[in-house]
Amino acid sequence: MRDEEFALPVSVQYHFSTRFRVPAKKAYERCTSFDPSDHALMGDENAQRKITRITDNTIILTDIFHTQSGEVEKQKLVQLYPDQMFWTSTHLTGPNQHSQFLYQISAEGDEASRLEFKANHLEYPKENLDKARVKMLAEKLCKEDSDAWKLLAKAMAKDLSK
Repeated sequence: MRDEEFALPVSVQYHFSTRFRVPAKKAYERCTSFDPSDHALMGDENAQRKITRITDNTIILTDIFHTQSGEVEKQKLVQLYPDQMFWTSTHLTGPNQHSQFLYQISAEGDEASRLEFKANHLEYPKENLDKARVKMLAEKLCKEDSDAWKLLAKAMAKDLSK
């Protein structure tokens, strides 16, 4: 009897940049002020988030999303570097376990800032993916993540203009 074959995990790397119409420090504070209601903004109003502070700069986020297939839980280790306006998010559990995302906020003058985002998304496909399919997946994920951050940028500008 032959062992069942499994596809190899695939590292999907992509990056993008998004401009915020708010000062860098305010952008960093808003992006790293994790809140249980954060997912309503990102498109899943029924998502749940538990925040566990390990230290001032180390957080574990436990997110539960509701999908057509049922609930999906992800645990992420977030490391904050406030002096550099930088943070990382590493998936500890969930469908993209061991994926890592890097975030850097930089000033663009006194009233604007920019997010530089880099992703090393680990995909665990049911079948092996060729280079063309990996490239298509990278483009899809990049667009989805970039669109979500553009929504956050608009909301942040609106909230901070009040």
